[in-house]
Amino acid sequence: MLIWFLPTFLFFLMIGLPVFFGLLAAPGILLWMNGQERDITLLYRNVYNGMDSFPLMAIPFFMLAGELMNRGGITERLVEFSQALMGHLRGGLAHVNILSSMLFAGLSGSAVADTSALGSMLIPAMERQGYTRRFSAAVTAASSVIGPIIPPSGIMIIYAYVMGESVAALFLAGIVPGVLVGVGLMLVVKLMANRYDLPKAERIVKKGIVLSAREYWASFVLLRLNLGWVIFAVFRGTTGIGSGDAASGLAIWGSFAVSVLAAHVLLFGMRGRIEPDFRMVTKRAVVPLQTPILILGGILLGVFTPTEAAAVAVFYALVVAFFVLRTMKLKDLPEVLSRAAMTSAVVLLLVGAAMAFKTVVALSYAPQILADHILSLSQNPLVLLFLINVLLFIVGMFLDAGPAIIILGPILGPIFVEMGVHPVHFAIIMSVNLTVGLATPPMGLVLFVASSVSGEKVQTIAKAILPFLAVEVLVIFLITYVPAISLTIPHLMGFIE
Repeated sequence: MLIWFLPTFLFFLMIGLPVFFGLLAAPGILLWMNGQERDITLLYRNVYNGMDSFPLMAIPFFMLAGELMNRGGITERLVEFSQALMGHLRGGLAHVNILSSMLFAGLSGSAVADTSALGSMLIPAMERQGYTRRFSAAVTAASSVIGPIIPPSGIMIIYAYVMGESVAALFLAGIVPGVLVGVGLMLVVKLMANRYDLPKAERIVKKGIVLSAREYWASFVLLRLNLGWVIFAVFRGTTGIGSGDAASGLAIWGSFAVSVLAAHVLLFGMRGRIEPDFRMVTKRAVVPLQTPILILGGILLGVFTPTEAAAVAVFYALVVAFFVLRTMKLKDLPEVLSRAAMTSAVVLLLVGAAMAFKTVVALSYAPQILADHILSLSQNPLVLLFLINVLLFIVGMFLDAGPAIIILGPILGPIFVEMGVHPVHFAIIMSVNLTVGLATPPMGLVLFVASSVSGEKVQTIAKAILPFLAVEVLVIFLITYVPAISLTIPHLMGFIE
């Protein structure tokens, strides 16, 4: 009888019951009807146990870092930088919207935060430039799904927590797929530019920007340190300096100092070739763009865990907002903290309810039944991957990515790993597919957020977003059948074999 928990859950969703209550009510009712009242206690105890996890603490910290960055004026700097890079293309603001989403993804890792923050700024700006409101909202919603793909990513943290995978490996595996989605969306805009008479190309570089001394010196130092580190990494990789000799520490620091000096000379040489206004816009973007470098760099170098990286990101955001940019005051903190708390509570409650839901999945023997049914359809992994992509796409239309991963990950993951699919590759297939579901009609969450921000009806946004969804589906299948797209960077960095 417990096998009916899924149809019961879907029925509750159809009648409008919130997902959290549906995840608990469906198995709870069936356990009661099956005479397993003692298991009901276990079910609701697992709501707390599902949230009581050190790795999951990264989610509220990343949410808070994103809120601090947004309130601290970081979004405006990223949009200005994107405009300076992409504004000269036809349909420039649409390209700016997509590039801003790719940059913002490195700060928040949330599609909803992306849609809300960038939509409130860019949708009115696009309307003033001559874009229709539904097209502007559709571009914003479609590009926002890049947020949970490019690291840091909340859903990848959840997947790693449930399936026991390396968070760093999943973060690295999401970089190329996220960029591919962004490039694909830009190609759609380019193809639509003439057909829909999008506004003509216009060079957009904000004039007369003045940097404070704090921001100037912060960007000055960070640019040279980052470029110096790249030069040092290339130099050390080719020469092997500092490996295996007694003076390795001195050699490493000396080489790094020379690399920073070389970076300074290189940047100084480029100074005269770049117009002053573009330089100022770029310098304003350096401090916020340091966030993903700090997070990924710290994790990959083994300096801190993903949860500690999230806490460091919050500290960095506080320092930037209060002391470097000085765009926030203490009176702004309560609102920022409450918004981050509300967003985190929604995610963590869904995670807890999904973990409890998973308990009933185990009791019902559904994983074994579903595994046998899937394997009876075909023994060809390529065919099964196609069918699973269709299933995940449909699930993503109705269920948020986090709960879907918790419920379906332990069922589907082992099946495909046993068939020879790399666990990190399957993690990316599942994460990207369910993330695209956030922008898919009829229940895609970011469609409703975009509707709220723009004032446009969900139905009209859903029609306008279809060309963008087609490209995202194409990227999903590309990721599915070309494993190197996901696995190359983690392999080169030594996180997978």
